[in-house]
Amino acid sequence: MEQLAQMKCTACNAGEPTVSDEEMASYQQQVPQWMIVERAGIKRLERVFKFKNFVEALAFTNKVGELAEQEGHHPALLTEWGKVTVTWWTHAIKGLHKNDFVMAARTDQLYSS
Repeated sequence: MEQLAQMKCTACNAGEPTVSDEEMASYQQQVPQWMIVERAGIKRLERVFKFKNFVEALAFTNKVGELAEQEGHHPALLTEWGKVTVTWWTHAIKGLHKNDFVMAARTDQLYSS
């Protein structure tokens, strides 16, 4: 399987299926620090990133925002002093798509650099 972080997001329209449990388990192996959470009946990928201060947290938030704009796929971002919570899910299908795992992997790369 191609590494998630090297993949691009694909267009996803309402009515497309969410990832299967098997796909979800396979993709999550590549982004093990991300938790699958369910809110309002919708599965989402979520991770909290830690920073030394608010300035670093805000800079990371802006990098994730730039990545989201490039791919046309946007997360929920909560920026606080010393941490940023990033939550990916596909609004059009009200659940998880491969794109969410791709973006989680790419977010991990941003954090590592």
